[in-house]
Amino acid sequence: MSLPDPVVIIIGAGASGLAIAACLTRLSIPYIILEREDCSASLWKKKSYDRLHLHLAKQYCQLPHFPFPTNFPKYVPKSQFIQYLDSYATHFDITPQFNRLVESARFDESIEKWRVVVRNIVGSGEAEEYSGRFLVVATGRESEEFVPVVEGLGGFTGEVMHSTGYKSGEKYRERRVLVVGCGNSGMEIAFDLAVHGAKTSIVVRSPIHILSKGLMNWAIELLKYLPFSTVESLVLLLSKLRYGGLAKYGIQRPKEGPLTMKKKYGKSPVVDIGTYNKIKSGEIQVLPAIARIKGDEVEFENGNSHQFDTIVFATGFKRSIHKWLTGDNCLLDEDGNPKPSFPNHWKGQNGLYCAGLDGRALHGAGLDAQDIANDIKSSL
Repeated sequence: MSLPDPVVIIIGAGASGLAIAACLTRLSIPYIILEREDCSASLWKKKSYDRLHLHLAKQYCQLPHFPFPTNFPKYVPKSQFIQYLDSYATHFDITPQFNRLVESARFDESIEKWRVVVRNIVGSGEAEEYSGRFLVVATGRESEEFVPVVEGLGGFTGEVMHSTGYKSGEKYRERRVLVVGCGNSGMEIAFDLAVHGAKTSIVVRSPIHILSKGLMNWAIELLKYLPFSTVESLVLLLSKLRYGGLAKYGIQRPKEGPLTMKKKYGKSPVVDIGTYNKIKSGEIQVLPAIARIKGDEVEFENGNSHQFDTIVFATGFKRSIHKWLTGDNCLLDEDGNPKPSFPNHWKGQNGLYCAGLDGRALHGAGLDAQDIANDIKSSL
């Protein structure tokens, strides 16, 4: 079934998609948003844990043309951020087409438009086709849950889940829980489990930087006035003074600085919410990589084994853009990361754009949205 043509087709109704829609609305540019879930901001509403807060102060996280309410706290909790996103959609009259799973998107040179085929996964289940002069990929950095291949995992006798299925540690009191993954989600879930009295362990395979919220926000402010290398040196010094030597707890620091790693690889430092003190006190045990699993026993690469009731994989996501987007050889790589370097990472060829995929979080997504909307306006 073919439907009326919008000027812009937006794939994804998370924060990036909403921001683009708002910016297009302000410029009176018609668009349509196609979203595979049954709500906007589904990652926040359906796949995040209760304790989650924004890591950066709210002024760095608000979307274009709509500030946070003044009575919101400096670090906005999950519930209030969801409220903010819903208010944002209402304010700009954003009404995504939900339950639309994208099957293909290609540029049709004969009509100089993008053709997007989606499946309505609720109701009729029929295919729908949209065409538009511009296509914006705003599916976010989090797409399909990734769980690594681990020998014996299928035979584990306890509970296994991805971090998207974890809400609270309340039901895990006195249970032996292993968290796999030492990014912000893994560290915060481990903290939440420990607070609720679980016997908590976490696998830390890779070197990580740990920064406090205050230091992270201070660094962002300093970058406005001081050279990048100077700010990074100060951040490293203050981090070492605050957290000391981490090796005695089984954690190594990377050779490159935290700001460099964010800039070059999109890898964020761990923003500490109290996990470090739980590790220091022994309430959270740090373990190396998993070698294999036998029943309820997990063997680690150092040769030690421990028994667990639950394993939580906080191992991130794999993007699925390459499965449906064809004909793009210059904007996104196979992992869904922008090929062009910042600050030109958001623009491809033939009216193709991407937003929020370069690792600069909400602030970056908002800037992408404004750049994309203005570029589309100049092309009309």
